[in-house]
Amino acid sequence: MPFDDRYRQSASLSDLSPYLMREFLQEIGSELAAEAGSLDVEPLGRRMNVVAGPAEMPFPKNVGLLFFNEHPAQFFPATQIDVVYFPEGPGGDRFEEKEFRGPLGRITRDAVDYIARNYLKETVLKHPDRPQAERFWNFPLAAIEEAVVNAVYHRSYEIREPVEIRITAEELVVLSFPGPDRSIRLEDLQAGKAVSRRYRNRRIGEFLKELDLTEGRSTGIPKILRVMAANGSSAPVFDTDEGRSWFLIRLPVHAGFAQMDQVTEQVTEQVAEQVSKQVTRLLGALKAGPLGTRALLGELGLNHRPTLIQNYLQPALDNGLVEMTQPDSPRSPTQKYRLTEKGRHTLAQYKTSENE
Repeated sequence: MPFDDRYRQSASLSDLSPYLMREFLQEIGSELAAEAGSLDVEPLGRRMNVVAGPAEMPFPKNVGLLFFNEHPAQFFPATQIDVVYFPEGPGGDRFEEKEFRGPLGRITRDAVDYIARNYLKETVLKHPDRPQAERFWNFPLAAIEEAVVNAVYHRSYEIREPVEIRITAEELVVLSFPGPDRSIRLEDLQAGKAVSRRYRNRRIGEFLKELDLTEGRSTGIPKILRVMAANGSSAPVFDTDEGRSWFLIRLPVHAGFAQMDQVTEQVTEQVAEQVSKQVTRLLGALKAGPLGTRALLGELGLNHRPTLIQNYLQPALDNGLVEMTQPDSPRSPTQKYRLTEKGRHTLAQYKTSENE
């Protein structure tokens, strides 16, 4: 039986949070969300396939404890994601560390969002021999998300080692335990041609897919390669040991960034260049009122949440053009975004410049 369909003998139905279950259904837009409020934990858990066993002795599956318990580490120690930043390099005296603990879907998103807010930088490089400026990121967000989700999806929750993300001025590294299945050759991984026929945590992958965090079809590695190339970055490195006891994804920083703390350059020659075209489209989409991420994806004609965050929302939030409707609960499923006064003013200026 796969790990995620097993159960912990020390666990009971009371360890499943109906609030987290309903929140999940609401976030993914499930039809079950409408009746979830009237269902007790057992029937709701069976409908979501996180509860099994006979009626006289039901039990929560491991996947339910990982996603719908506030403290899954009490059942599976080291269920966490550690993000460590070394401003002076691994040999320096200083480092910043943040641990993410809690339901698996939440900490996966929170870790990626934390990295996006604190360590991702974009720069604009102008060339004297051509009018087009070159934009690139130190690390593309979509590649980071795929690397983190890959680690969460394929790690063993019976090994007491967290997923670790190490960031320096030269690279971002995601380390997880154990390594890929022995049926996958390392050279195929490097080429983006590896296809796994055996999934360590298939049910975990299904929940991550519902959250738009993975496609679950061995597409993560090819996507990392593709996104890094599109950003103009050097090729990522995938590594493991002979015993397949660990797996490492190394994302090199874009060569255009000499240091992680390099200040993002802004194009300020005219109003139309004060914000990117993507941010301007976002401002226009929010003109009529606040919208959540799903509504924004539809308004902007996007399919990929990391693209919305990295190219649209994050720059707008960083520049004070957009704000959250619930700033104290950034991960709330009812979170929406609205224009600030600066955002409305910037949008008005942009429209004026277009009409002149």
